Amino acid sequence: MSQFPQFISGLDLANLVVSADLLQLSCGAIKDLHAETNPNQQLSVRHKLVSQSNCTTIAFATSPLCTKDHILQGGDLVSSSALKEQGFPLFESLCSKGNPSFSIHRAAITLFKACFRELSRLRTQIHDSKTGELLLNSQLIVTGYSLGGSIASLFTLWLLDNIKRTSNRKKLPLCITFGSPLLGDQGLQRAISEHSKWNSCFLHVAANKDLFPRIFTTSQPSPRCKPFGTFFFCSELGCNCVDDPEVVSMLLRSTISQVSAEEMGIDDYSGIVKRLKSRLILREHSQLGQPVLSSLRLGIILQLKAIGVEITAEQQQQQQQNNSINDLILELESHENRMAQQIKGIDGIEKLNRVKIKMACLEWYKKDCKAKGIGYYDSYKNLYFCSDNDVTKHKKVLTNYWRKLVEDAERKPQKEGAYMRETWLYAGTNYRRMVEPLDIAEYYRQEGKRDYQTNGRSKHYILLEQWQKEHTEKLAGAPNDKKKQNVAGSLTEDSCFWMNVEEALISCKQLKDGCNIEKQSARERLNMFEQYVMDQINNYAVSPDIFLEKSSFMNWWKDFREIIETSHDSPLRGFMKNCRYRQYEKGQF
Repeated sequence: MSQFPQFISGLDLANLVVSADLLQLSCGAIKDLHAETNPNQQLSVRHKLVSQSNCTTIAFATSPLCTKDHILQGGDLVSSSALKEQGFPLFESLCSKGNPSFSIHRAAITLFKACFRELSRLRTQIHDSKTGELLLNSQLIVTGYSLGGSIASLFTLWLLDNIKRTSNRKKLPLCITFGSPLLGDQGLQRAISEHSKWNSCFLHVAANKDLFPRIFTTSQPSPRCKPFGTFFFCSELGCNCVDDPEVVSMLLRSTISQVSAEEMGIDDYSGIVKRLKSRLILREHSQLGQPVLSSLRLGIILQLKAIGVEITAEQQQQQQQNNSINDLILELESHENRMAQQIKGIDGIEKLNRVKIKMACLEWYKKDCKAKGIGYYDSYKNLYFCSDNDVTKHKKVLTNYWRKLVEDAERKPQKEGAYMRETWLYAGTNYRRMVEPLDIAEYYRQEGKRDYQTNGRSKHYILLEQWQKEHTEKLAGAPNDKKKQNVAGSLTEDSCFWMNVEEALISCKQLKDGCNIEKQSARERLNMFEQYVMDQINNYAVSPDIFLEKSSFMNWWKDFREIIETSHDSPLRGFMKNCRYRQYEKGQF
């Protein structure tokens, strides 16, 4: 498949943004607000809410005193932990276990804190804190220029963090900034990307001659500020959208050297937007040229030309190997090739299909073992057949896949809602119930091993079980007819069932051969195990495979029956003595 459409799509997306009139609308709102701002007013933030038929716009503007020098003076970063210590933990919930801290540039967060009371009143006009929904019937656009754009980004983040999770894109705000400096560090970039829909809520417009979007990439030898969202790079020649943060960083660093940087105002941006609109209508694409090159290199050159980078015919043909522009093209080519390799290697559909095949292999293994008169747990534990060794390979693939998936889900901030979508959680539960017994079998296959729950259980099993219980708590109830009818082919619901059986076998030995203290403790544990098993049976929560003649459970029952008193009576003893497990397998118990 040709890569050309992938790299040209940034141009198409940029043209789509221009044709949607969102940029003109946002520029107009900011210009109107700037016209109402007193040029001699002390450093402050003003906002204006405008309702129209198709959208609602909130524009932010800072006073003219906000210049390059002011931004640079507040260019150091303030960490989320420092904000919390200062009594301003507004964005604390963006932190997660995998991303415990992030930082925001001081000039932006200082202004945001200064006008927080006013911003809180604004939020109550558009957001219901009880339902978590926006009080608007149309698309909300939050916009601003320069540091006003930084305030717009922070306000949008605050909204996103409090909006009820929704699949409706129109229920989320769209933040459009013009000539705004980068807002925070890699921690902030990661916090936003961990929310699946947030990155697409930010569109940052950066002109090729504007210093402000690049101010922290050129003024610091090792820039800490990192981009997030989609960047709309523009020039007199055209425009291009880029959402890969590494590519955005490259372009911000490299394109500033091609022109004499200046501080562009909102009027300059408004002029560029109008010209882009005119060019789109007239289809004036001749300036971009049509060189005959590889699709990847052509796509990169077209995007660079569109944002104002001057590229000669010789550079296009890669004849000037040491030229800085050619170095940029080569660097972008290398990056895109690396990304393509990563995507090829971690394709989600391909991996999921592989996982389904491995699960199907284990299903077949389970049925084959049952046909041989022994459950798959005991077959794997004792390695009775050649097929038992093949299972280890299937188990490894499945475990690696789900362990990584669970780690990724855990890293997401908890306010995102459910850790996994229902379909993934269902698949994860089936995996846990099928595969964890095999891990338990491996554990107790080793002589002298005890207490798998504490010493051997993988964290990803614990989390999968915890999330599944939280999800199904409200659905708990008596077993229905369908569950009874399907019990013959079901998996045991408690994936640690065989651990409890192994511990019960150990307790039987202690009850038979141990000292008095051990016997008393073992008897208490066995009474609890009896009740546990009967509860599982009553809920049709165990596979009938546990009653196969050679199973560890049946071995436990034989041992237990021999050492308990004849006077001992319990529901489980009655169930086993009367062979009612035969009725259980038919769903008629």
